[in-house]
Amino acid sequence: MLRAVETPATPVVPLRAAVSALPAYVPGARVAPGGRAWKLSSNENPYPPLPSVIAAIAAAAEETNRYPDMYASELVKALAGEVGVPPEQVVVGNGSVAVLAHVLQAVVEHGDEVVFPWRSFEAYPIAVAVSGGTAVTVPLEHGTGRLDLPAMAAAVTPRTRVVLVCTPNNPTGPVVQADELDTFLAAVPGDVLVVVDEAYLEFVRDPKAPSGVDLLAAHPNVVLLRTLSKAYGLAGLRVGYAVAEPRLAAGIRAVSTPFGVSHVAQRAALASLEPGAKAELLERVDALVEERSRVTAALRGQGWELPESQANFVWFGLGQATMECAAQATAAGVLVRPFAGDGLRVSIGEPAANDAFLAVAASWR
Repeated sequence: MLRAVETPATPVVPLRAAVSALPAYVPGARVAPGGRAWKLSSNENPYPPLPSVIAAIAAAAEETNRYPDMYASELVKALAGEVGVPPEQVVVGNGSVAVLAHVLQAVVEHGDEVVFPWRSFEAYPIAVAVSGGTAVTVPLEHGTGRLDLPAMAAAVTPRTRVVLVCTPNNPTGPVVQADELDTFLAAVPGDVLVVVDEAYLEFVRDPKAPSGVDLLAAHPNVVLLRTLSKAYGLAGLRVGYAVAEPRLAAGIRAVSTPFGVSHVAQRAALASLEPGAKAELLERVDALVEERSRVTAALRGQGWELPESQANFVWFGLGQATMECAAQATAAGVLVRPFAGDGLRVSIGEPAANDAFLAVAASWR
């Protein structure tokens, strides 16, 4: 009788346990089954780049055989001028997600705690795990979609190294107001880094919202995180930046990916920050804010109770009905962003897209 010969198992290279356990980042849907749809799933600016920005992109594309300026010196200087700080306080990167990863790499040791609200930006738990940190999540205020800053302050322990404050909060929309953020910062030890994520800053109209520059001046443990993806319409080119006191900025810069912002992205960003282009882009933001008000009023007229969004999206806390409603929206030609078991985030787009969504939302009542 022949004996079976056991084949030795093929060796497998193990992944880090933290990597194996990472939740998947789920992007907004891009294509609807059966053809064209309104894309309200990714919080993008719905309008195409300005002609001057397209011209800058085209010109820069002719130099793609060359490495970009590693530190994006000209762009850093321009952004510093926009914020009102010296250039040594600005660090750019391949989108604000990459910049956040560099911030965590600069300060988080293995096992350090990182406190953040939940639900909030979907990349937070991924970035924390990859950095070797331990995520400490704090639920949002029930029913309002607002950050519970007192609870977040209470979650800080001697092991806490970073706290993430998303304002306006993605995906729910409310902004943190200046007085409550001042109270929060007074309660957080000065050796704990507080990252204030302002990805939707340009859409904020709440007069009680904090001034990032004032925060930096008063609190050296604060880092501002910003992006040109939303208001400036450069989501496809990936330009984000951090603003911090010089020592922290130098540390973040030291761990940043070399040549992380392409030459094309740098030139497009600079063209977008030219005074005339910036004014036109911010007019588009004003139009989107007006649409946000129109859409919100119409939805409340349908009977929906919504958080007070200061971003370019609205939030529906639909709970277990989330995925069914998202499927119905897709079938009607409107792509939205579902978070299973929690709710739907719907970006503010061009008026026709918003009208299409309002018709879908009415069908859910």
